[in-house]
Amino acid sequence: MTTDIWAWVRDTDQQLREAGHQRLADAMYELPEHATEGRNEQLDAVYPEALAAARALDLPWVEVYLRHWRMQNLLNERQQGESVLPEAVDLLEFAHREETAGCPQSVCVVQDFAICHARVDGPGYVAERLAVVGETLERIEPGRACFDCLSREYSDALEDDGRAADALAHLDTSAARMRAAGQQVSLRFHRARAGTLHLLGRHEEVLALLDATEQAVRARREEIDESDRRWGALLRARALASLGRTAEALAVLPERAEAERHAGLRETWTRTVELLVAAGAWENDAELGAVLARWVGYLDGTGSHRPCVDLLLAAGRLALARGARTVALTLAATGERKLTRLRRTEGVAEEVAALRAGAEALPVPELPVPPGELAAHLAEARVPFETGADLLSVALDRYRGEPAGATELAVLLADVLGGLGHARAAADLLWRRLEADPGSEELVGTLGQALIEAGDADGVRRLADRLAATAPADAHWMRARWAAAESRWAEVLEQCGAILALEASRINTRRLAAAAATELGDHATAQRLYQELLEHALPAEEAGAEQAHRTVQEPDLWHLITAASANRDWAVVRSTGARIGIEFDEPEGPVDEEWQLVTVRATRTNGATVDLPAVRTGPATARILPVLGEDVTLNHGDVVVFAPALLERPPAEDAPESERAGWRPVFALLTLLDPAGFTTYWIDGAWPGDEAWAAFRDGLRSAGYAVWAYSGEQYRITDPAEDGDGLPGIYAALGVPPTAGAGSADALLHRLTAGWAHPLAWLDLAEAAGADLGRHTGIVERYGL
Repeated sequence: MTTDIWAWVRDTDQQLREAGHQRLADAMYELPEHATEGRNEQLDAVYPEALAAARALDLPWVEVYLRHWRMQNLLNERQQGESVLPEAVDLLEFAHREETAGCPQSVCVVQDFAICHARVDGPGYVAERLAVVGETLERIEPGRACFDCLSREYSDALEDDGRAADALAHLDTSAARMRAAGQQVSLRFHRARAGTLHLLGRHEEVLALLDATEQAVRARREEIDESDRRWGALLRARALASLGRTAEALAVLPERAEAERHAGLRETWTRTVELLVAAGAWENDAELGAVLARWVGYLDGTGSHRPCVDLLLAAGRLALARGARTVALTLAATGERKLTRLRRTEGVAEEVAALRAGAEALPVPELPVPPGELAAHLAEARVPFETGADLLSVALDRYRGEPAGATELAVLLADVLGGLGHARAAADLLWRRLEADPGSEELVGTLGQALIEAGDADGVRRLADRLAATAPADAHWMRARWAAAESRWAEVLEQCGAILALEASRINTRRLAAAAATELGDHATAQRLYQELLEHALPAEEAGAEQAHRTVQEPDLWHLITAASANRDWAVVRSTGARIGIEFDEPEGPVDEEWQLVTVRATRTNGATVDLPAVRTGPATARILPVLGEDVTLNHGDVVVFAPALLERPPAEDAPESERAGWRPVFALLTLLDPAGFTTYWIDGAWPGDEAWAAFRDGLRSAGYAVWAYSGEQYRITDPAEDGDGLPGIYAALGVPPTAGAGSADALLHRLTAGWAHPLAWLDLAEAAGADLGRHTGIVERYGL
């Protein structure tokens, strides 16, 4: 059996497809892409079914493969640590059983084990990481792809031990051994070497290495994938910032949104921005502090203890530079708590202590008003959040009035801390206050929100259990909101149902339950809940400001229209539409009109999104225009229901006319309503000219077919008559209606293209029609299609 992992994947894919297991075969290719590109939702959707199929078919090697790639995603893209340590240990044991030890992917599980321990405490687990990775490297050949990965892991462990020079020497020795064995050194390997050079202060060499490796990839006519592109830009920006070349660094530094989407980028992005702040090239403001605090909180929740401490120290240094006393103290407290989870604290413990000392040395602000008047003062004076946090901390510490006043200050401080990204600190503050003022409903509500934002499952359960005896509906509401935060929609419905059984007039409960039903595809339940909401809502003229949530909001009506459209309840669509001023062409019957061009955002079978032009046929329905391939589960003429919220804002009024004229509303696909039944085949060949193509298109449409061109002006094919630049080409999708078969479609294409100077090829259609394939393979060969 081959030790080439991708050769094994190709063989396994073929075997699975021949045995009829298409979805598992697809997952073999989709899962690594989802894992490395951070398509977490798509991975979570594909993985359980694929794993269950592998186990049902008794394919332990496939199980190792699937579990490894999911673990790579959890560790690298999601930066999980102690939260997945038991699974990493179990996977290592499973991958080295008798029935799995020969799997080419089993070796890679050692990398998962090492990375997971690095997330928990890299320096603390250096000895274990070096031992397990070193033993594995000794027994595998340098020509195997996993030698590249494991060499990087060994180097990372040396770096965590403070031995950067040894790490560089190890990488260079490994690279030489791989090249001698005929193995190409990966971009990720060069990236690791760039990181080691950075630790050694050799920043010019980092730039030269990045340039050389990327040029080599392009010389081989290979594409640099998105992950390598992001990391290459980030490492280049860090090197430039380290050299003081800030303008160049800013030009290539990935946007913060990239780091938001890909958690693995965050520490390096933060260190780079810290360099830019020091150079006066980046604003060190409260917004940056809030972003970093959220990232710290995320790592805290995943059990990535060492990266959490490293990141909070950077955030703390920036907070000290801003003079944000409360924020810096909060970060120091988090650091002190995280130190108890580390095995090796020398060096880092001193840094946390220095952060606390620096925070305590910052001046304590004077209160502009007595503590009991501070809340009103802050609202009126529009005090910045970090300044407000400092003032509220002082006021809460000095307040000596009624308990309700202290609770008001605590709730306000918790809100401010939450806004600054410190959800866990906010929750801890509110827990302490709850012991002193257990009857405060406002305190309970704010605490619940803080616990959800902090991702504190234990805290949510603790609060819900506390409420269960005295306020059971509130306990169910707490559990429902937590379930919604984790996308456990069936549980949301269950908890909301329990609330409505106790208090039938609840409005927000129905909103949440209806949203959960929509996520589950239960549009009948969603419609019923929205209609009940309308029945129980207060008239707008009777509701005060505090009860505004109990009135009917326009989004409620749009959601009802959407649910009713999915249920084909056109009477409700029309009556509800009338309430928000929608006029229909017909007074009754199905809504099937032509309104405007829109874009429906759907998901390909590989998890990537795709924007599809469509004609809006009603308030929440549209008909898809393009002819689509197998990678999208829709096709030309399908009528779909879309969610009512715009996914992209329209251009501003002062935007250029061309931008405003070309804008189309973008909506998310909700469900397929009426499939048109078209089958897609592909046509390829020479462009016949505008007039001939228009006649071809019109002939197809008059016969009930559809065609959609995918190639552009850049598509050229071989001219068999002469050498040169070739001929302009056309690559298009043909949509065959359900009323026509492949044979009649084949005959129609022959008739419509009979007089063309260059023939088209439609190989898959000819095969489906049982026609002569020789003609089409000949065209493919002659024209280099």
